[in-house]
Amino acid sequence: MAITLTEQAAKHVQNYLAKRGKGVGLRLAVRTTGCSGLAYVLEFADEATAGDATFESHGVKVFVDPKSLVYIDGTELDYAREGLNEGFKFNNPNVKDACGCGESFNV
Repeated sequence: MAITLTEQAAKHVQNYLAKRGKGVGLRLAVRTTGCSGLAYVLEFADEATAGDATFESHGVKVFVDPKSLVYIDGTELDYAREGLNEGFKFNNPNVKDACGCGESFNV
């Protein structure tokens, strides 16, 4: 499996990296937190880290550390606008339950 981005998410990342003037892609990870146990961590990456799994989708590189990959393998990252809110949406097939606020999940 892999980590993928929708075309909309890839365009958003490419535009942000261009405005930022540096960066090689996106870093996706998970950390322990919240009421359901895990939360996504999303950062712009300036370089790859040794041991990272690297995926490319619509021209954007996505870096994932091995510990996080277990929880997010197969995830599709989308960028959506819903009403006045906009942001990244994680379509993770491994999620068994999520908290009511949407900040954390478990597998």
